[in-house]
Amino acid sequence: MIRVLFVCMGNICRSPMAQGVLERRLRDEQLEDRVQVDSAGTHHYHTGESPDRRGVAAAQRRGVEIGGQRARPVRDGDFLEFDLILAMDCDNEQKLRAICPPYYADRVKLVMDFAPDLREREIPDPYYVGGEGFEKVLDMLELCMEELMDELRDRLDQRGVVA
Repeated sequence: MIRVLFVCMGNICRSPMAQGVLERRLRDEQLEDRVQVDSAGTHHYHTGESPDRRGVAAAQRRGVEIGGQRARPVRDGDFLEFDLILAMDCDNEQKLRAICPPYYADRVKLVMDFAPDLREREIPDPYYVGGEGFEKVLDMLELCMEELMDELRDRLDQRGVVA
């Protein structure tokens, strides 16, 4: 089993959408039993809350269900448990690196590392922008998922799991 954790600040906008988009892709390719996905926040602001209703609506329009998720903060054990810990922006990546045990530092990356052709390096926070911001985030995440899925298939192949 490969485990992927998406991380933003409050875990109510970007990281839940990323989790939902990847889970849908995994179901589409019948890999959901080989890859586990979760999301978390670097801050405790929204612990236990549902994703932002605007993000839920935008995701639903694309056939992605995220309404059942609940926000949680990053935990110390996440660095051991997850193979990939993907931050939405540089600030959250720095926060993760500051608390990550050095042995697991190679697991922390930017989600945009999986969209090298895009000029932007960060997924913008749509919280204060409105509906169009959530659509832009979903567009960017869907582009990232192409290369991320390639990475996951490669890792499954290396582990001898038929993808």
